[in-house]
Amino acid sequence: MSKHLVTRLNKGGHLPRLVGMSREKWGSDEGVDKKERRGTIVLNYLLAGGLHPVGFHVLNIVLHAAISALMIDVFAILIGGLAYDEKDRLINNAPKTSLLAALFFAAHPVHTESVAGIVGRADLLCALFFQLSFLTYCKAFNRGSDRDDRFSVRWVVASLLLCAAAMLCKEQGITVLGVNAAFDVLLICNVNVYELSQRLLLRKNPLDVSGTLRTGLLTRLALMGLGGLLMLYARWRIMGTGPPAFTEVDNPASFAENIFLRIVNYNYYYSLNAWLLLCPWWLCFDWSMGCVPLIKAATDWRMVWLLLLWCVLIGLISQALCSQDSQRRRTLTLGLVLLVVPFLPACNIFFRVGFVVAERVLYLSSAGYCLLLAYSVGHCCWRWSKYRKLLCVSVLVLLSVYVARCALRSHQWRSEQSLFTSALSVCPLNAKVHYNVGKNLADRGNATAAIGYYREAVRLHPTYVHAMNNLGNILKERNELIEAEQLLSKAVSIQSDFAAAWMNLGIVQNSLKRFEEAEHSYWNAIRFRKKYPDCYYNLGRLYADQNRHVDALNAWRNATVLKPDHSLAWNNMVILLDNTGNLAQAELIGREALKLLPNDHTIMFSLANVLGKSQKYKDSEGFFLQALRINPNAAGCHGNLAVLYHRWGKLELAKKHYELSLQLDPEAPGTRDNYNMLRRKLDQLKRSTP
Repeated sequence: MSKHLVTRLNKGGHLPRLVGMSREKWGSDEGVDKKERRGTIVLNYLLAGGLHPVGFHVLNIVLHAAISALMIDVFAILIGGLAYDEKDRLINNAPKTSLLAALFFAAHPVHTESVAGIVGRADLLCALFFQLSFLTYCKAFNRGSDRDDRFSVRWVVASLLLCAAAMLCKEQGITVLGVNAAFDVLLICNVNVYELSQRLLLRKNPLDVSGTLRTGLLTRLALMGLGGLLMLYARWRIMGTGPPAFTEVDNPASFAENIFLRIVNYNYYYSLNAWLLLCPWWLCFDWSMGCVPLIKAATDWRMVWLLLLWCVLIGLISQALCSQDSQRRRTLTLGLVLLVVPFLPACNIFFRVGFVVAERVLYLSSAGYCLLLAYSVGHCCWRWSKYRKLLCVSVLVLLSVYVARCALRSHQWRSEQSLFTSALSVCPLNAKVHYNVGKNLADRGNATAAIGYYREAVRLHPTYVHAMNNLGNILKERNELIEAEQLLSKAVSIQSDFAAAWMNLGIVQNSLKRFEEAEHSYWNAIRFRKKYPDCYYNLGRLYADQNRHVDALNAWRNATVLKPDHSLAWNNMVILLDNTGNLAQAELIGREALKLLPNDHTIMFSLANVLGKSQKYKDSEGFFLQALRINPNAAGCHGNLAVLYHRWGKLELAKKHYELSLQLDPEAPGTRDNYNMLRRKLDQLKRSTP
């Protein structure tokens, strides 16, 4: 074996750099994972043979289409009343109005988030089971469905089971009980709410409830009440004693100390939701974090929107109670019930929610709006018949605008870039929007532009630790270490349990050669996130730089225990043991790693170097060739294989791989010298041959 070879077998086997700094991703799906949604997503995955997005989106569209079709029956019952023919088929007494309302629902742009986003599957399934629960409850009053001439208990129980399924998809599903109860009181029992309230308040005549009681109303309400309590208890047992904990940036109004300002801002949020139903042009994926500034004084001009909202609601309620037309009273009341009741879980009255405005929670409530809109159009056509054509044209224009807005919004949902960028014009004060635009730019390699958006996010929200963390990462990569350290130090001072920021701070401090501080930061990260393999890996790199080899090996071993496929940790153990002369142990570690990562060419390369040093040339050759089959353009691998052949005496093969290495990397250190040395040796052999 030549003693003058410049390139050693572990050439290129230096310890890899620190693991790329972690970037925290933003998420919007509140609450726990929903079982029904998860089940359909697993089904999508199995049918599509993987995570192919087309199948997921197609199923969402199919669900929305099915819900829109079922809405015709729901609207027909709420507008025209409940009636069945002799074949137990529902009779639609308001075909045009119910169809128009269903068309408004199908095309309403506020539904784009629920249909275009995969996580919107929860809203779609909840709405589907909500409808089925209501329609099943209606079946309980089909006189031919049971021997009881009042109602069928089995259909009521079936309705409760479907309600439970809706609630498992999304908590909002339980509100179908309120809709069912209102339908029962107003349509089945035909209670005049205005007359009832007058009798109760003014006590003019004694209240006669015997006729209502004979219909079995109390029994049905008791069944629904008991079922609702059991569902809430089950939810409490499964998820805990309360909703998830939210921060002030998620819902700032709920943290206002002044109760008056809290109520005012809640009502302003309601007006924003109403505006999204009326004019769904300004749509945004997130409305938190400064997007909607708080109203802090009664002189704020936005108070006008609150007054306008309540004027409209009071007008509708007065019509629903005092109209001379009983059918109008019933339709308006049920429309308001369908508008308001599904929205109740999101209104901050019963518990704090984790958003300011969320388009997805309007999926069910929009059905009530569409019913009221379609009924109003029908009433106008009847009252102003000479303008019927103009009204029809207006309806067609509105539907066309809805469809166009849906198409535009769906296009914006096609990619993160277009979705996040579209929000800049809607919520320019939302720090999270700027953060997500910046993160998307950074992921696509445009770090310079990303810095501007991250800085704007921090300016808008000075305690935005995730933006500080990601900005610090980019600055570290640009070698602006001092500012990166300042940002990351501020992030951990604001949120002391921010493990990713602690690890990234350690990386920066390591780069600044402040090893003791870096070690302290790494251990803080591990203290706050027990299972943190990347942090153990970086801690091992720190120990290796300080020649604390045993500590480094222990840290990397911890990384592989927590994450068995941590390639860098396995590779570094092999390289460190190789460099310290522990070849037998390095070989054992390398072979153990390849059992877990059989196609990792970097570990094959390092193990091949170890075997070559141990003079196990045949085994070393096998791993080099296997690594080259996986990564044929690795100049270092060709170079080290050439050195192996050179030492092994297979000079022609050595010459071949030296040349391949130089073709791939003409500046490879040592390879040119070794190649020239080999050529001189070959020339000597030729001259010495007779």
